[in-house]
Amino acid sequence: MKFIAQAILFALISPVQVLAQTVTLSGVLGDKALLIVNGRPPKIVAPGETHHDVKVISTRSDMAVVEILGVQHTLRVGESPVSVGSGTTGISSTRLVLHATGDGFYVTQGQINGHAVQFLVDTGASYVTLGATDAARFGIKYLSGQIIPMATANGMSYAWRLRLPNVKVGDVTLYEVDASVVPTAMPGVLLGNSFLSRFQMTQANGQMILDKRF
Repeated sequence: MKFIAQAILFALISPVQVLAQTVTLSGVLGDKALLIVNGRPPKIVAPGETHHDVKVISTRSDMAVVEILGVQHTLRVGESPVSVGSGTTGISSTRLVLHATGDGFYVTQGQINGHAVQFLVDTGASYVTLGATDAARFGIKYLSGQIIPMATANGMSYAWRLRLPNVKVGDVTLYEVDASVVPTAMPGVLLGNSFLSRFQMTQANGQMILDKRF
């Protein structure tokens, strides 16, 4: 648990591609935008320039206005990626394609109960797992959950087990997802098997493809 939590700190943000053009604003450097398009490596793009069919119109502070497929969108640093195309291609949003970071981790942005979070995929975790600080910030009443034992790198500990009303990754939202809240703070949220088991998973060439089963 400790090792995985530390890995979140150093992993690069890798947005989810849901069979569509997805764009994340990773930062603003002067008047230039640092964009991640469809999980590719970050690219510095100046206003007026185009990167993988995404044109930067303007930047300001922690935001950028971009044009995708002829439509302008406002991106903000830290927000979930903008996905364009899944609603117009006739393809159902039941597939997630995650791209591995250079360290081999799968990191993506999403939401818990409407709150933006950064997920680290952890196939060894039984549940979606978050720290008590984040749980309180999201308004989750975890103290009323079931107390369960939990093995960590430092030995046995405990956590509260409960269900999250909804967990969203990309354009896919799952409801009533089992989760655990640990008493220690975590720099991100583990996307465990209570979410992953609802998908058929395949991995190849640095991609994790998740096809929704139920």
